[in-house]
Amino acid sequence: MKLLNLFALSGASIVTISRGFLVRTSPIRNCDTSLDLNRRSFVGGVASTVGLLVATSPANAGIDPALLKNLPVQGDESGTTQRLRQIEAIQKPASDLTNVPFEELPSGVSYREYREGKGEAVVQPGSKVAVEMTIRCKSFSTANEPGGLKYFTTKDDTEFNELAWTIGNGELLPGLEEGMMGMHKNAIRRIEVPSTQVFSARKANQLPIPTTKDGKRRFENLFKTDATLLFEVLVTRIK
Repeated sequence: MKLLNLFALSGASIVTISRGFLVRTSPIRNCDTSLDLNRRSFVGGVASTVGLLVATSPANAGIDPALLKNLPVQGDESGTTQRLRQIEAIQKPASDLTNVPFEELPSGVSYREYREGKGEAVVQPGSKVAVEMTIRCKSFSTANEPGGLKYFTTKDDTEFNELAWTIGNGELLPGLEEGMMGMHKNAIRRIEVPSTQVFSARKANQLPIPTTKDGKRRFENLFKTDATLLFEVLVTRIK
């Protein structure tokens, strides 16, 4: 432990300070009184130093936990683990977990934005977009999937894990496109389209068709009950 010793000549004592606290004082013996010091300046400087040390907040001397994420991982000589952590922080920022309420539109469509995304381009009528998407049947919710069972995912039902189309061309249901308006690249939203609009979209052949056995079964059963759908959308390209 390093101690800071301050000699207050005016009081003929030694003041010992450790970590900002007064520890003890002891008399000075055989002090050379011939030292030419400005006692008032010295004592004033000591008082200022003690005041700064004592006033310092202990919290300022701590370690910021956020900085620990950037420190090297013990045993990770190649740096691979550290780099994977950095990539994960970019792809799945803490803001993705923020509890944001659904915003309801006049049409009955509602959406909840999990990530704002970046870039100047936004989804608007006429935009050419590509997305990764999962579609859930809200009425088929379970304990493990409270948002509803999946009937379609771009990962399982498309060749390149994406759907691409032009907003407003009638290829996909209008309620989905309405909920996507204003999204940036890499933005994530969950969009809820009410049952009546889903039935209309089915008649107009505007719903993505599943290719898996479970997906096909759920898609057929969907229209025997409330057909409300939840679209989980990640925008990957906008032109």
